[in-house]
Amino acid sequence: MSLLSMWTLTYTIPLHNRSCRDYSNFFAFESFDRLPFVFDSWSSLKMKGRMGNPLHLKSLNHISLLCRSVKESIDFYQDVLGFVPIRRPGSFNFDGAWLFGFGIGIHLLQSEDPEKMPKKCEINPKDNHISFQCESMGAVEKKLKDLGIQHVRALVEEGGIQVEQLFFHDPDGFMIEICNCDNLPVIPLVGEVARSCSSLNLQTMQQMQPVLQPERAI
Repeated sequence: MSLLSMWTLTYTIPLHNRSCRDYSNFFAFESFDRLPFVFDSWSSLKMKGRMGNPLHLKSLNHISLLCRSVKESIDFYQDVLGFVPIRRPGSFNFDGAWLFGFGIGIHLLQSEDPEKMPKKCEINPKDNHISFQCESMGAVEKKLKDLGIQHVRALVEEGGIQVEQLFFHDPDGFMIEICNCDNLPVIPLVGEVARSCSSLNLQTMQQMQPVLQPERAI
């Protein structure tokens, strides 16, 4: 079993009637602008501040990571984090692998000179990293200890709310964070207070049915 059994979608959608709705067709790859019930409030939000979408982006698709050994990295992202290997286009003329999970892809690229890749030993929470949310921080830390993966803990406090963080490296020194960051409310700088969405278990995510929390109209 991998460390992650849940991915939390933290969409913030102001609803004019202030009621909580469940939109079964809402999926992680959909754009806010393609949702008719959001048009009015989302458009007003864009006009109020710098919340436009000049490149018409829809979602994060993948991150690419250069690695010393594609096989070793596949094992890590599959066995530790729970990503699933997927088909990679055969037209590529270099070694690599694609994995997918929790709504994003991991694209591994084999280094042409693995021995010259920088080696990171110290775990620095301020370093570049990707972060995942989980169901149980205690279970994650126990699993890391069982696997012999070195890690560091951190704690963030804001307004009486505590967020736990665990940081560790993949085989090539790229940092991974596991957290319960959904404890922290999402507060946009444009003025209105927004709450993070309810946590979704993996089964719910696969059914493409995020649950939306009620928000104040803008």
